[in-house]
Amino acid sequence: MNLTADLYLNLIRGGAAKLSARRQEINDLNVFPIPDGDTGDNMYMTIEAGTRGSGGSIGEMAASVSSGMLLGARGNSGVILSRIFAGIAKGFKGLGQAGVREFSHAMKCGVEEAYKAVSQPVEGTILTVLREGVDAASGASSLEEFFDLITIAMDRSLQHTPELLDVLKKAGVVDSGGAGLLCIVEGMKDALHGNFSAVIPSEASVSPAKVDFSAFTEDSELEFGYCTEFLLRLQRSKVDLDSFDESVIQEWLASQGDSLVFFRDGSIIKVHVHTKDPGAILTRCREWGEYLTVKVENMTLQHHENHMDQRFKKGRKALGVVVVASGDGLCRTFREMGADAVIEGGQTMNPSVESFLEVFREVDAERILVFPNNSNIILSARQAAAIYSEAAVEVIPTKTLGEGYFALANLDAELPPTQLTQVLEEAAASVTTGLVSKAIRDAGEAKCGDYIGFSGKDILCHSADAGSAAMELAGKLDAGSADILLVFAGKNAKQEASEALRASLQKQYPMAETILLQGDQPVYDYVIVIC
Repeated sequence: MNLTADLYLNLIRGGAAKLSARRQEINDLNVFPIPDGDTGDNMYMTIEAGTRGSGGSIGEMAASVSSGMLLGARGNSGVILSRIFAGIAKGFKGLGQAGVREFSHAMKCGVEEAYKAVSQPVEGTILTVLREGVDAASGASSLEEFFDLITIAMDRSLQHTPELLDVLKKAGVVDSGGAGLLCIVEGMKDALHGNFSAVIPSEASVSPAKVDFSAFTEDSELEFGYCTEFLLRLQRSKVDLDSFDESVIQEWLASQGDSLVFFRDGSIIKVHVHTKDPGAILTRCREWGEYLTVKVENMTLQHHENHMDQRFKKGRKALGVVVVASGDGLCRTFREMGADAVIEGGQTMNPSVESFLEVFREVDAERILVFPNNSNIILSARQAAAIYSEAAVEVIPTKTLGEGYFALANLDAELPPTQLTQVLEEAAASVTTGLVSKAIRDAGEAKCGDYIGFSGKDILCHSADAGSAAMELAGKLDAGSADILLVFAGKNAKQEASEALRASLQKQYPMAETILLQGDQPVYDYVIVIC
């Protein structure tokens, strides 16, 4: 059996469908006893974005699938997953079909690309599970045997991950990313044997966004134009694919609109442009190909929904700031501090690469600084920064809300770029962030339902009361040496209890200025930042 373009897409769909059915199980493989497990969701949304691939050859199809995953990637696990399939696409490049030898080579390319995606690869993770599985299957004589061997080896490798990572062993779980990948490969195997029916989610199954049509009435004038996006498949009957220079299209589009994002992936061209005459653009581009997808939206409605939209304002800002946060209070605070856009995200809500790209276009600045404020979002932000070509995008690798807050508080737009980056990173490094959240299972001496205080991945204390846990946590983090104690109260924290915590901290640590802000963040009852 050879792998054709259609069969490859069916394998992807099979993997996505099986992961969809088990993604909560993957989410629950969380080494930390708080509700922040989202690996299954991130991996599913990433692979699902690749299930609408197209192409007549295995090379074209794999490239299309990879492009979809690239834009849909969420969280570290999603980014790594997208890079695995980017490597597979490289291995299939130029091929019409693939036998087991070519497939084995492509999978090895996937391993290489995955390891490149992580600056400091750690064994006992998804990387190990993939590598050991591919190595074990490399001598297969058929695709069926390859999948038999790889699933057995990946499962064996997955069960061994706690022996490689103490954090997994202490939590009594296997690596969630590796488990998610094994689930995908098992779904691909099922699809290969025709034992699993996977259906691409239809557009109709997605709840449409609510649009206020009253924002554009019978008497309105078109001010902002139309946000126009499409995928154009170049046609051999219209162009010579081997020699065609797509810059002809790109240069013409640049003269017809604003905020152009343009890239070519094989015979497919993706376009995002703001224009007052989308009809002219859609008509002209048919000279080169035919449309796979088209979306045109009146930007007056978008502007009405998003008051920060600056895409059609005259001129571009020199510096734009994008922050990731969740909770009405935190989002409001970051905007008041100068953020041009706040992407809703954090634990359990990792924004996709495409979400970053959309916001970069909205901010429309010559240089954009991004504060991810979560270690699981940094890779997605960096991947988006690498893709975006309309501005110089720099990711300040803030891992916590506290780091993001104090980094942004030290932003001086007058500083030279290199010096500004250094100032921001030093400000982020100068703070310690502690978190208080309710445990969802037993963890050591802490019982399910207790409030645990932790910093990074280290549980430092626990108590039946959130305020008591916060007080003990502050002591563990050496609040006595602090100049500033900043407390963000979560959405589950009562105002009276939060005020009592602030007063207790001020009394216990009189040399520090204690500041209480209503963050409304989910998951964490209190975020304590010590500076």
